[in-house]
Amino acid sequence: MGCATCAVSDKGVPTGCGNKGHCAAGTCNMKNSFDWLSTLELHDPKEYNLVEVSFKKGARKEFYIKPDYTRAETGDMVVVEAANGYDIGRIGLSGELVRIQMKKKKVDEASIIHKVIRVANMRDLQKLNDVRSLEKDAMIRARKIVRTLDLDMKVGDVEYQGDKRKATFYYTADGRVDFRELVRMFAKEFRIKIEMRQIGSRQESSRIGGLGTCGRELCCSTWKSDFQSVTTTAARYQNLAINQTKLTGQCGRLKCCLNYELDMYKEAVGEFPLQLETIPTEKGLATIVKIDIFKGLMYYNVVSERFKSPLIALTKEQVWKIKEKIDSGQKIGDINELQAESTRQDDEDKELDFEDVTGVIELPAEKKSRRRGRRGRSGNRKRPPQQRSTSNRSRSKKGGQNQNRNRDSGSKKNNGDQQNKNNKRN
Repeated sequence: MGCATCAVSDKGVPTGCGNKGHCAAGTCNMKNSFDWLSTLELHDPKEYNLVEVSFKKGARKEFYIKPDYTRAETGDMVVVEAANGYDIGRIGLSGELVRIQMKKKKVDEASIIHKVIRVANMRDLQKLNDVRSLEKDAMIRARKIVRTLDLDMKVGDVEYQGDKRKATFYYTADGRVDFRELVRMFAKEFRIKIEMRQIGSRQESSRIGGLGTCGRELCCSTWKSDFQSVTTTAARYQNLAINQTKLTGQCGRLKCCLNYELDMYKEAVGEFPLQLETIPTEKGLATIVKIDIFKGLMYYNVVSERFKSPLIALTKEQVWKIKEKIDSGQKIGDINELQAESTRQDDEDKELDFEDVTGVIELPAEKKSRRRGRRGRSGNRKRPPQQRSTSNRSRSKKGGQNQNRNRDSGSKKNNGDQQNKNNKRN
């Protein structure tokens, strides 16, 4: 896959990032933040000296102090300080937008101690590419070691530091895992400093990326940063079938998009008289089966000792009137009459909608093609007797002519052979 701004070659391959349409992280840069202030050519005398730097195409973001001598701007690859050594990343935000981002993520300004060292050169970028190429093999080897130790955990991603002094292994587990022996084996295998970091299943899918059932990239890997709890009540409000395979995402949890329209559904459901789950009528007890929020209909089913009626669709206005009658002490006769009135009104509306249409549309008659019968008995059965007799006579004549021709040709051949034998004797 490629970004919208990537140029495409003749073969349909994006040529912008050089990944040839197969991005390892699922996108060119996850969770991008558009720095619209940097596009304005305005000088800020009191510029905010903190920047947001993204690592590994947006998989991890941190804040750093930017000194004035670096002259780094938004979008530049920079070398930053780390706990031991240095790391390489890209500046995603700078200026006053960083202050807003820190307030959103609840990061204290006094807790930021690391600085931006300088703008990265070609040698730094080449070293970073070499380090990134080792991460996939390291993840495969780490999974083999975990399998040999029989630990209940899964290594989801590996991230090397820019100077190749430290490697962070991101893993998921249901409970607490004693990985002290695992760290010793990792340090012996990779010969670098090892850091183990446990993440949730949603954080794992956001780091790896992918495509959802909607055909778009995962929300958690593109823009969603906070993960709210999703329950099955959100699916019930939207009248969705409780199907585990359709409601769960790639992380194995319920899809986050179930909460997107939940507030609108709750507001729409509030307009329905939900207190009338059952309506006592003279013919039996009518119980609610389902609610169509978009059409504003409530479907009831009358169940009595003798029969069970089909679904009866009532508008929410009609149900409100029934509720008023029940509150006033009136009895409800037959609900089918209310449905008949609603269908009549719908028919009248349809006639009004199409009253300007004049004339009758006549479609041409379809020409049916007759299939010819097979030769032989099946063909003779379908033909009338006169045609059968004529066809049989013509066949007999043709057959007789063919037989005579064959006889003449055979006699001619025999005579020719006899003459050749006599000539040879003479």
